[in-house]
Amino acid sequence: MTRPLPRGGTLVLACTAGTAIANNYALQPALSAVAADLGVPLSVIGLVPTAALVGCMTGFALLLPLIDHVAPRRLVTAQLTALAAALGIAATASGPALLLAAHLLIGAAASVAAQAGNIAGRHARPGRRGTGVATVAAGMSAGILLSRVVGGALADVLGWRRMLLVFAVLVLLCAAAARTLLPRQRPRTDLGYRATLASLPPLLRHHPPLRRAVATGGLWYFAFNLVWVALALALAEPPHSLGPTAIGLYSLAGLLGFAALPLSGRLTDRHTPRAVITAAVLAAAAGTALLATGLSRPPVTALGLALFDAGCFAAQAANQSRIIALDPRRSGSLSSVYLVLYFTIGALGSALAAPVLDALGWRGVTLTALTALLLAAALGRPGVGRG
Repeated sequence: MTRPLPRGGTLVLACTAGTAIANNYALQPALSAVAADLGVPLSVIGLVPTAALVGCMTGFALLLPLIDHVAPRRLVTAQLTALAAALGIAATASGPALLLAAHLLIGAAASVAAQAGNIAGRHARPGRRGTGVATVAAGMSAGILLSRVVGGALADVLGWRRMLLVFAVLVLLCAAAARTLLPRQRPRTDLGYRATLASLPPLLRHHPPLRRAVATGGLWYFAFNLVWVALALALAEPPHSLGPTAIGLYSLAGLLGFAALPLSGRLTDRHTPRAVITAAVLAAAAGTALLATGLSRPPVTALGLALFDAGCFAAQAANQSRIIALDPRRSGSLSSVYLVLYFTIGALGSALAAPVLDALGWRGVTLTALTALLLAAALGRPGVGRG
């Protein structure tokens, strides 16, 4: 029987998830400064977020299933240590090739954020899985939001290289806390690691709810990355011409998403994940519609971003609870399949942000995101399919 987390364990997992995932986004407000420092076009440095997401997908495929085999304390500590080392490599990069390679490693190690959510769900007390997953998701959302604010401010004050080193120190602090508080119990499984990897592809065929989770989740994550990467690029260019700190401050609008997650966790435990998902995606669509009106009115943009982030974060927490519930003993494998495909679609959104912005403008970016969100809501509404 899986033992519940000790006191403070869920909080450590939430802090770990937020600190780890922040490194996929912290450099975004300073992309223009990085391009100027390295003397390369912004279109090349714009691939950094994509590299981090590709790294995350690799981590989800190869590292996330390890939670079905390795004790949480050992696994989380090792990955956080590797993440700190990768940040150190990025901070010393003298050209775009090394910086992109380092962010592939950063993304892979940052996949520990997904492991944290699964550990929280697996070791939750009866009837509290949704709350545990949502708590870790709240940590992740705080990390994503504050990463841009803190990253942008530190890049202005210390430079982008020292900013990355500050994040490396924070990661090491989380590693120390994880080693102290997380369970040392090794999961029981009948499959070896290689057999687990070989069993991943058939899971999508055997679990229709997993297919539906991939389709809906991928659509809103595509929209999420498309909007945020394009926003950073649009605000850095005329007529806005904002610096990294000002761009990062826009992330504070997403605090509503952080505040909504505890409520979404309780609603998921009380009702059904699908109902929460549909409502959350529709809220994100409403926010995107506000963003489509333009960036010339900061209060409207802030409200749009608040609804957009709240909807995406709440939907993701409910979706992960649904996946873990399919088979808690294989939650790592199920989540691996889900997140690899989820981040594949999300990476496409990041990669298309600059081209769509150049070709269609900000209005085209938001209308593309809105289309994806409305399709996700249609696929995920109660009564559609069996998943």
